[in-house]
Amino acid sequence: MKKILIGTCVPGHKFGELAKGFVEMGYEALAVNFHMSLYGVDLSELAKVARDTAPISALGFYCNALMYEDHLETLKKCIDVAEQFGTKVVSTFAGALEGQSVEAAMPRFKQVFGELARRAEDKGVKLAIENCPMDGTWRSATCNIGFNPRAWDMMFDAVPSPALGLEWEPTHQMCQLIEPMGCLRRYADKVVHMHGKDARIRRDILETEGVMGPRQAVLARFPGFGDCDWREIFAILMEAGYEGAVSVEGWHDVIFGGDLEMDGQRHAMKYLKWCRGME
Repeated sequence: MKKILIGTCVPGHKFGELAKGFVEMGYEALAVNFHMSLYGVDLSELAKVARDTAPISALGFYCNALMYEDHLETLKKCIDVAEQFGTKVVSTFAGALEGQSVEAAMPRFKQVFGELARRAEDKGVKLAIENCPMDGTWRSATCNIGFNPRAWDMMFDAVPSPALGLEWEPTHQMCQLIEPMGCLRRYADKVVHMHGKDARIRRDILETEGVMGPRQAVLARFPGFGDCDWREIFAILMEAGYEGAVSVEGWHDVIFGGDLEMDGQRHAMKYLKWCRGME
């Protein structure tokens, strides 16, 4: 069995600023992430630097390729250059028709991701759809319809390609009050990249104000500070034959942010290595 690497997510436009420090901290892999824009970064030039820094678990471009042609073209480019980064995973959003339902977007998803999946297959690349709602709902999505298990079933039915999979984390299921462990067990064979982010459910807020009140009932936390048993998560992944990385997704923790960000990153890395049980 191949060891699951413990990595962290690095904003692509800050890679030169942050990557070396994460490697020196002890991270075993890095995921290179961009959100909606490449911020002027030349991917081929970045790939040269990235490959010399650490194993790259995924190249992420989180966008809405269903609505914006420039997003679609950039996502195609990411698929084409993934090999230069030494990775076989491109992570992204499933896109949406903004303000419309999941069902309304599905024909366009089939068209766009059918083409993207064929391109990925030709390049030996897997597309990993992050399970993040991005503040959208089933009836009024924002930029990602791929946040809910019912949507995943529809997506995989529309695009039955081995190149289409999930980038999964428990937080995004917990904020929907979906039990995360059962969800991961059901879809473990579709997970091609894993984010290391947890959450803590404030039952007191949930019981008195619900999930639509002024206070958040589900709070993002680094692994080790949330409600999930990451030993069980590793067991589920290993039983499914997962051979990718668990990449900590920072800059979200409600306590270990700002000046404490790197303390949280260090703790999450050590905790996940302990949960993995392999040094």
